[in-house]
Amino acid sequence: MIEIILGIIQEGFIYSIMALGVYISLKILDFPDLSVDGTFPLGMAVSTACIVHGVNPFLAIIIAFLCGALAGSVTGFFNVKLHISPLLSGILTMTALYSVNYTIVGKPNEFLKMDASTVFSVIPKSANTWVYAHRYLLIAFVAMVIIKLLLDWYLSTKSGFLLRSVGDNEGLVVTLAKNPGLVKIVGLSLANGLVAVSGSLNVQYMKAFNVSAGTGMLVMGLAAVIIGMTVFGKIRFLKPTTGVVLGMIIYKACISAALMLGLQPKDTNLIVTVLFVATLVINNALSKKKVEI
Repeated sequence: MIEIILGIIQEGFIYSIMALGVYISLKILDFPDLSVDGTFPLGMAVSTACIVHGVNPFLAIIIAFLCGALAGSVTGFFNVKLHISPLLSGILTMTALYSVNYTIVGKPNEFLKMDASTVFSVIPKSANTWVYAHRYLLIAFVAMVIIKLLLDWYLSTKSGFLLRSVGDNEGLVVTLAKNPGLVKIVGLSLANGLVAVSGSLNVQYMKAFNVSAGTGMLVMGLAAVIIGMTVFGKIRFLKPTTGVVLGMIIYKACISAALMLGLQPKDTNLIVTVLFVATLVINNALSKKKVEI
C-alpha cells in the first residue's frame, strides 16, 4: 500500500509541472490553450530523440522546454497577430504538433533501452539503499520544487505582474505602455514550455514514447488546478502554485482509487470526465455560496 501511495505522489509531482503550465494559460491568462495536448508529447518526443542520440538527459529537458516554448509562441502568434480565437489557435497548434512529434521520433511509439541514461540515473546504485529505491520520487520532487520556486519568483517580478495583469485587466497593461499581445505570447510560451518539461520527465520515467500521449492533458491539468484552488484556495499561507501541485496529487489519487475499485485502465477517460465534471460542479456550488454570503 505504501508503494502505491508513493507511486501516486511520484506521478503527481511529474504531472504537476504540466498543471502549472495549465495554471498560467487558464487561470492567469484566461486562455483555453488546447495546444497543451500537443506540447506534452512534444517534450516526450524531443527528449526521446535526444537520449537515443546520446544527449545529456538534463540538456534534453532544457531543449524540450525551448521547443515547448516555441510551440506556445506559435499559438500566441495565431491569436495575437492573426486574430484567430484562443480555442482555434490551440487546436491548430495541437494538430500540427501531432505530425511534428511523429517526425521527430520517426515512429508512433518508441521505447528507450532499460539502461539508457536519464535524469533518474543521477542517483547511483552505490547510494544509500532507501535513497536508491526511491530515486524516482526524490528526483521528481526536486524537479517539481525547483520549477515551482522559479515560477513563484517569476510571477513576483515586473514581467510576472504584467502577465497576471493581461488576464485580469488588459487595459492596465496598455496604460503601462506595454504590449499586451507580446505579454500574452510570452505567457503562452512559458506555459507550454513547462508542459513540455513535464513530458520530458515523464518519458524519462516511463522510458516509452507514444505520439498520442498528450490526449486529455488539458482536462487533467484543469482538473488539478480547480481541485487545488477549491480545496486549498482559502489557506492564506499556501501559494496558488502549491495548491495546483496538491490538486494534481489528489487527482492522481482519485484515478488510482477508481482503478483499485475494479474499473479497467480502458475506462480511464471516463473516470477523468466524471471526476472533472464533479470538480466543476463542486467549484460552481462553492462559488455561488460565497456570492450569496
